[in-house]
Amino acid sequence: MVLISRAPIEKLSAYKQRMGWAIPWYSSNGSDFNYDFHVTLDPAVAPLEYNYVVHDEPMTREPDGSSSMEGQGQSAFLRVGDRVFHSHSSYARAGDLLIGTYNWLDHTALGRQEDWEQPPGRSDGPAQSWLHRHDEYGT
Repeated sequence: MVLISRAPIEKLSAYKQRMGWAIPWYSSNGSDFNYDFHVTLDPAVAPLEYNYVVHDEPMTREPDGSSSMEGQGQSAFLRVGDRVFHSHSSYARAGDLLIGTYNWLDHTALGRQEDWEQPPGRSDGPAQSWLHRHDEYGT
């Protein structure tokens, strides 16, 4: 398993060190990788397709109506000798399986407390406002 992000490798390396991660993390900055796997959405580059759905116009996710042009996804590959095969990709909440915390929260009475959940008021802020990195918690 490796991580791939669009940020420059210097930024990724600094964040990886801050978090104390050992997982391989590569930059797709300046390449078509994210467009090829439909996680960077820009109608000027390619048709808008996310989670195997083609969209006629940008998907709006933000309360102010702005378009979210970066999605997340997971892709699996199989290497046979020098040949690499793309076996599948998954998007959106399919990645939640890789984050065990979300699975546990989904089994609790209050769930993830995301701002869109009903009844209103279950969240104490915007989506995932409760999420902090290990070095951001107070004493």
